[in-house]
Amino acid sequence: MILYLHGFRSSPNSFKARLLAARLAELGRADEWRCPMLPVSPLDAIALVEKTLAGAQDVTLIGSSLGGYYATYLAEKHGWRAVLLNPAVLPQRDLSSYLGEQPLWHGGGSIVVTPRHLEELGMIGVASVTRPERYYLIAATGDEVLDYRDMLAHYPDVRTKLIEGGDHAISDFADHADDVLALCGGAPARND
Repeated sequence: MILYLHGFRSSPNSFKARLLAARLAELGRADEWRCPMLPVSPLDAIALVEKTLAGAQDVTLIGSSLGGYYATYLAEKHGWRAVLLNPAVLPQRDLSSYLGEQPLWHGGGSIVVTPRHLEELGMIGVASVTRPERYYLIAATGDEVLDYRDMLAHYPDVRTKLIEGGDHAISDFADHADDVLALCGGAPARND
């Protein structure tokens, strides 16, 4: 099972989620794909993922930004693999300026971020990963939202692809999709 965890204010309609879903469909593996709309509450988001994956075998999480933070917590708790795409490391700090109503990126609508949500983020923080071989980090040095150096420091021994330049959205993600799916057993990794 492959489950994509979108970032803050994002959705299953994100560019990366749609690209991966299409690629898996091309490989005849669409039935392995899950990409739920995550609730604003971190604890509710974790509960939704655990319910979605109850009983699943051979799980790989793909987490983008805040979804990477969730993926790290879930990978540590359940022993799952995780691909982290410009993951948040301290979202309770980074999102503290986003309290109140926030517009969503896709499809209209909004969410309301409360201090309780920041507290919940602190509850699921992972000080350090226990089995770095389960992780694959993709970090862009040009990320305009999160500092890639925080990512490298938080995931020191994991397999890492450092994109020189780039941006938070990983706009050239199509160039990295097969590497991501290689960890999921979906496509051979390219030798760059």
